[in-house]
Amino acid sequence: MRTLLVLLLLSPLALFAQETVDTATFRMIREAETADSHIPDIAFHITDVAGARLTNSPGFFRAARWAAATMKGWGLQNTALEPWGTYGRGWEIRNFNISMRAPYQGYVLGYPLPWSTNTPGEIHAPVYTLSMGHLVDSAWMEQHRADLKGKILLVAGSQDKHQPDDTAAFSTRLTDKELADMHDEYMITRPQIDGFLNFLRARDKARYRAKSFGAVAIVYAYGQGRDGTIEIDDFFGYKLDEPAYLPEASISSEDGFKIKRLLAAGIPVELNLNIDGHFNTDDTKGYNVIGEIPGTDPTLKAQVVMLGGHLDSWAAATGATDNGAGCIVMMEAVRLLDSLHLRPKRTIRIALWSGEEQGLLGSYNYVLNHFGNAQTGNLKPEQSLVSAYFNLDNGTGRIRGIFAQGNAAVKPIFEAWLAPFQDLGASTVSMHNTGSTDHLGFDWVGIPGFQFIQDPLDYESKTHHTNMDTYDYLRMEDLKQAAIIVASFVYQAASRAEMLPRKAPVKEQFVFDGL
Repeated sequence: MRTLLVLLLLSPLALFAQETVDTATFRMIREAETADSHIPDIAFHITDVAGARLTNSPGFFRAARWAAATMKGWGLQNTALEPWGTYGRGWEIRNFNISMRAPYQGYVLGYPLPWSTNTPGEIHAPVYTLSMGHLVDSAWMEQHRADLKGKILLVAGSQDKHQPDDTAAFSTRLTDKELADMHDEYMITRPQIDGFLNFLRARDKARYRAKSFGAVAIVYAYGQGRDGTIEIDDFFGYKLDEPAYLPEASISSEDGFKIKRLLAAGIPVELNLNIDGHFNTDDTKGYNVIGEIPGTDPTLKAQVVMLGGHLDSWAAATGATDNGAGCIVMMEAVRLLDSLHLRPKRTIRIALWSGEEQGLLGSYNYVLNHFGNAQTGNLKPEQSLVSAYFNLDNGTGRIRGIFAQGNAAVKPIFEAWLAPFQDLGASTVSMHNTGSTDHLGFDWVGIPGFQFIQDPLDYESKTHHTNMDTYDYLRMEDLKQAAIIVASFVYQAASRAEMLPRKAPVKEQFVFDGL
């Protein structure tokens, strides 16, 4: 009997019962959000009003300054755009068009790549089509050198591979079985990063080679998007020492395949292309937006609970789901906590990051500046004062749970915190890891960093890094549910007697040096 008693006391259920949850405050947060949500207004300003938010672009600074001023108006303290180090140059498009000139005048749906070299006014040129494999094959390119001169190169995928199941839904929610069977998500190993970087370097050599062979522009149409969905991102161009490559744009796969069919039939195709972008090097520092709700306990107010998401986006849309949604939820969470005058024991700090899309630059450098370097083992005093960091960056879907990142001690704690939200569909605490976003820097340096589990909806299937990432794809009710849960988690972490349990730093997993 004594052995059984000990086992029961040490079981997760016993630990679950030991965690005191402030359900009354959770209920206040829930009622306040239901009665008077500011989420639609925050969403409107971050997306439609600010525009695209490529780091250091005018749109990014419009959103960042609005967020800082708005949080200050709510009552947050120490709100500021905090520099984290050198980023590079900003970019925005001023004028762009692409259209078919021959065999007939026709529309083409497309966008310039971020940081593209400008065309010398509108250019008109015949199209030559090749694969990405051909582009990076120096021998093949040398063999076809004469064919490339004076051409717009269309880099297109295989049409045979572009046969999506038209009956498949763009938007899905996680089933109970999928939640029970969660596994590691978006985890990228160092060899995978190195392999990807090697490919990018090969591609950049190919871009320079194409320019030296006399090609006049490159147009890409190799995505798997359908119905006019175009992936628009790039991985180099923001650094001050980047070379000038050819003008580059992406077009819809439908337009790309049409051009390929015409060329395969021996029918020449010509395009009009005009790219007029502006590079800004007046201020090359990167900035995060920071704001605080000060703690009230004389002893614990020096400790911090953080929450955040990345404010930067890509340039072809307004970054609503990636990651306007996360910033909208996190801003609403701190607004709720401040407006309810809850007086948390610990300080609550929100951070809206920049440079995430270029390699977690804003959050990683924030960690370096404030908390230390796990690679060298040199940790700063502030590192020991952060109880947790909570992140949201997987689209507009409602929260279904949280990844514990292998931290077994937090599992029963989070299960207790989620218990009041089972009716909202949030109950899963996965011991697995998720990667590729801003909690990783905290996990790297030994601070408990967590990403919430979200319904995927159409994040990966349609909006992620595409021209469809707009306000119209935000699910307001899902964002409200997420704000309720995030605000409750942050308040609970800021008010419990102890800081959240820690695990060892994960310094061998990632190297953060930008792409």
